[in-house]
Amino acid sequence: MTFTLHPALKEKDYVCDLGLCQVLFEDNRDYPWIFLVPKKENVKSMLDLTLDERMELMCEMEVAEKAMAKLFGPDQTNIAMIGNMTPQLHVHVICRYKNDPAWPGTVWGLKAKPYDPAVKQEMISKIRQALTGEI
Repeated sequence: MTFTLHPALKEKDYVCDLGLCQVLFEDNRDYPWIFLVPKKENVKSMLDLTLDERMELMCEMEVAEKAMAKLFGPDQTNIAMIGNMTPQLHVHVICRYKNDPAWPGTVWGLKAKPYDPAVKQEMISKIRQALTGEI
């Protein structure tokens, strides 16, 4: 199964592969944040997935949400599929805190504050371990 990432998603850091999805990392120290991207060509929405693939996506979303919640203890986990700017199906899994810069609003449109490179690699490693431990 081959697929190509949209240019906006190619800029993200690779975490790991799950059964259906590739997991990517958003470099924003205000919000622990990952993406699930189905590894299929020409998938713009869930309608482009088979029923079995949709069910697998939902299971992988649950794995991702549980792993992120366990790792980061957020007040709220936000899960979203918004393809207006990046028309390739990707699922955001974002940890939110009552004291984060955007609370209680959305994170969209805010300037990202990148991690220190060593901290970023540590975050990616922790997320990878949590995801593979949840599968």
